[in-house]
Amino acid sequence: MAEIGELLVEAREAGTKGAVRALRRAGRVPAVVYGLDMPPRTVSIEQRSLELELHRGGFMNRLYNLKIDDKVQRVLPRDVQFHVVSDQPLHVDFLRLSEDAVIEIMVPVVFLNEEACDGIRRGGILNVVRHEIEFSCRADAIPEHIECDLTGLDIGDSIHISHVSLPEGATPTITDRDFTIATIAAPSVYTEAEEEAEEGEEIEGEEGAEAEEGAGGETEGEGADRE
Repeated sequence: MAEIGELLVEAREAGTKGAVRALRRAGRVPAVVYGLDMPPRTVSIEQRSLELELHRGGFMNRLYNLKIDDKVQRVLPRDVQFHVVSDQPLHVDFLRLSEDAVIEIMVPVVFLNEEACDGIRRGGILNVVRHEIEFSCRADAIPEHIECDLTGLDIGDSIHISHVSLPEGATPTITDRDFTIATIAAPSVYTEAEEEAEEGEEIEGEEGAEAEEGAGGETEGEGADRE
């Protein structure tokens, strides 16, 4: 069962931009609840309570119960707008869900045991192809994250979706291939600049050696002439 949080909301009438600004100055964030073939409902949330939920992480994958007009509605956050400078939340969209709703949702990927990955210990790099994977699942069974174990993987190895233990009831929306989640890539031993620098050092070294040999020969000859 997915975690179900609670947010205290207050019903509000859709108003002008001035009314919305006044709402924000009062420490509240405007929001809208829509879906289930019902009219959208405008509400507001205490800004501090919302920010605490946002800072917990996983906000977009967490179900919430909202009490509106003495009725509790189960919702899922679908969008949050932030101020471009202060990063404060400005508006939230919530989607109403029925008890048996099936949704498509992006679930973050978490990589475990990097210290036990042979390839990384040898200097390899974890190349993440997918930071999130889209799943189809019941709304009350949304995975918090998907875990990929790196133990024993070596350079050149890949992690495909078939290698991952998926939560019950969660099905990837990509079904036509065993897609790659991450690979252990070989380290880049030399960059082009490093190679050019080394080539330059070798040429300088060869020229220097030739110059020394030439200078040494002339000295011997000069000494022989004086003798």
